[in-house]
Amino acid sequence: MPIDDYNTEATELVETYDFLMKYIVIGEAATGKSCLLHHFTHNSFKDHSQHTIGVEFSSRLVKLGEKRIKLQLWDTAGQERFRSVTRSYYRGAAGAILVYDITNRESFKNLSRWLADARALASPHLVCVLVGNKSDKEEEREVEWSEASRWAAENGECLHFLEASSLTGDNVEAPFLLAARAILLSIESGILDPEKAGSGVSYGDRALRRVNSSSRLSFGSFSGSRRKKGTLKLKVQNWVPGTRCC
Repeated sequence: MPIDDYNTEATELVETYDFLMKYIVIGEAATGKSCLLHHFTHNSFKDHSQHTIGVEFSSRLVKLGEKRIKLQLWDTAGQERFRSVTRSYYRGAAGAILVYDITNRESFKNLSRWLADARALASPHLVCVLVGNKSDKEEEREVEWSEASRWAAENGECLHFLEASSLTGDNVEAPFLLAARAILLSIESGILDPEKAGSGVSYGDRALRRVNSSSRLSFGSFSGSRRKKGTLKLKVQNWVPGTRCC
């Protein structure tokens, strides 16, 4: 077999996955959404990041237990003038990463509007993770962890909360993996059907077509498709489908 053909087949094998999930990354401008996403997909900090114009797309393959999941990631602009454009990309999203800047109270005060839009336009079973970005700037903090945690608890089901740093990489993977685990649990419990239009999830090319009590999903510990230094520091509580998650 020619080397080029072998490499192609090897790449296709690596890229096989059980589920495809659509995520949106939302929040005010300058909260570090693009830097957070870049660190998650490239394992490095994005220097000289510019404001997102409209929407940017990226993807990454992750693993939870024995399940391989391809995340379709839509990074949306936080500026008001792009809002009519970016909201159209909310449709059919299974997960939302809602980002604010812990050093900017205004970005925290506007979270309700972003969450309301996401819940109105995305999947009916949207899983949302609240992320307080720039945790490396503790001396400039304007939003306390306890205040944000309380806000998450008061704003309904499927809303996890944690803090992260797109600069250092601390907790960067956690929100994306938390959302994926919650979505998988919804599939397992029968709440979410990947074959239903608008669910934000579809079956992948590993031909997985049924998840039931006799074939339960095994999640194990969080692990990405690349090894990272350090461990995840999750400030979240265990969640059971049908109950409040925070």
